[in-house]
Amino acid sequence: MKFLDRIDESRRLKKFLSMSEGGAACVYGRRRIGKSRLLEEVLSGREDVISYCADRSEAALQRARMATDAAKLLAGFADVEYSDWRTFFERWQREAPRGSVFVIDELPYLVEKSPELPSVLQKIADGLAGSSQRMMQGLVMDESEPLYGRCRVILRLGPIGYPWLKEAFPGESPLGRLEHHAVWGGVPRYWEVCQREDGLWDTVRDEIFSPNGLFHEEPAYVLKDDLDGAAQASSVLSLIGQGVSRPSEMAARLQVPQTALGRPLGKLVELGLVAREVPFGADVKGCKKSYYRLCDPFLRFWYAFALPRYSDPHFGESPSDMKSLRLPFRAFLGQVWEELVRDTLLRKPLPGGTCRWRNPARWWGAGSGREPMEIDVVAESPSGDALLVGEAKLALTADEARHELAELKAKARLLPFAAKYRRMETRLFVAEGGDFDCVDLSWCE
Repeated sequence: MKFLDRIDESRRLKKFLSMSEGGAACVYGRRRIGKSRLLEEVLSGREDVISYCADRSEAALQRARMATDAAKLLAGFADVEYSDWRTFFERWQREAPRGSVFVIDELPYLVEKSPELPSVLQKIADGLAGSSQRMMQGLVMDESEPLYGRCRVILRLGPIGYPWLKEAFPGESPLGRLEHHAVWGGVPRYWEVCQREDGLWDTVRDEIFSPNGLFHEEPAYVLKDDLDGAAQASSVLSLIGQGVSRPSEMAARLQVPQTALGRPLGKLVELGLVAREVPFGADVKGCKKSYYRLCDPFLRFWYAFALPRYSDPHFGESPSDMKSLRLPFRAFLGQVWEELVRDTLLRKPLPGGTCRWRNPARWWGAGSGREPMEIDVVAESPSGDALLVGEAKLALTADEARHELAELKAKARLLPFAAKYRRMETRLFVAEGGDFDCVDLSWCE
C-alpha cells in the first residue's frame, strides 16, 4: 500500500537524523499502526543503517544475530562473541561510521531478557521502536529509568486521520468510506489487507470471522504485550467492547466491588484503549455520570460483532450470515458517525465558519424542564460566548430534517447551561445529506 500521512512524524525524524551529534529517538504505538513502515520510509535510500527486529529468544542468541546484521556495515563485527550488551554497543560506538543509524525494533522484547539494557543504551542508542506501549512509555518517560530525558524525539503513533481514507479507497462512496472507518479505524495494515480483497464485507468474512483469517484473534495479538498478565483489565476491555459502559454494570458482571475497577480502568485509559466520557461542561474528576467506550474502532467492531460469533467456525459460509449483520451494523455506524463529527470539530471549522469549536462532547441529563435529554454534539466557541448544539443522523428526508431541527432547537433551549451563552447555533449532521441544510460526510473528508 502507498505510504500515507505521517507528515509531521517524518519531518521530526528527518530533522533528528540530520543532527551532527548522536542521539536517540523513540517510536511506539499499538501493533500494526505502521512504526516499522515509518522508519523504512524515513531511512529509505540510506546505506548506513542497521535495523534489527528483536524477539523473545535468549540475549546471547539475539546478540549473535544482531552482530551478523551489524557486520553488513562493519566487516568482521560478527567474528567475535559478545558476552554482554555493553561490550557489543561500545564496539559499535567506536567503529561505526559517523552518522550511521542503529534501529532496534521491538525493544521491549530485548529488555525482558536483559533488564540492564536501558542503562547501556543510555549513552549509545540511536533509534528505538516498540509495540508494547506500556513498556515503551515506562522506558522513556519514567524519571527512574536510565533512558528518561535521553531521547531527542519521542513519537507515539496514532491512527491515520479519517481524510486519508479517500486516498486509500478512492473508488468507495463517502458512506462506503465511513463503513471502512467503522471496521478498520485508521490502522494502515488493515487498510492494506482490505485493498487486496474484493470489498469490505468479503474481507470481514474472510479475515475476521473465518477461523483462518488474519484478524480472527486480533485483540489477543494487538494487546498481548500491554495487557499480558492483566486478566481483570482484559475482562473490563471485553465488557466495554460489548456495550457495558458504566462502572457499576461492569462490577456487577465481574462480581467485584466497583472500587476494584479503578486500577484496571485507569490502565486502559492510560494506554489509549479506552476513553472516559462525561457530559459536556461537567467536571471530569468529580463527575459520577461517566461512560467508558473503546477508542479503537477495530476492537470495538470485533467485540461487538466477531466475539458473539467466535465459537461458530462456520459463520459467514452462508450469504444470509453476512446479511444478518446489516441492521445491527447500521446502528453501530450511527454511533461511529456521531464520534466522527465530534472529532472533526476538533480539527476544522464548520462549512462557512472560520474557527474551530472547543470541547465537543455529548450531553445527557435533566433539562430545565426536569425531563431526561440526550444531545449528540455540544461545543462552545473559542471566545466562550456561543454554543453549538447538534444531532448526528445517518440519513433523513427533507421532512424528517425539518422535524429534527425543530426538536433540536427546543431541546437546546432546555439545556441547563444555555443561558450563560449569548448566541446559540443548531446544526444537523447527516452523513448522507440531502437537498436541505445540513453538514454531511464531505465535510469530514
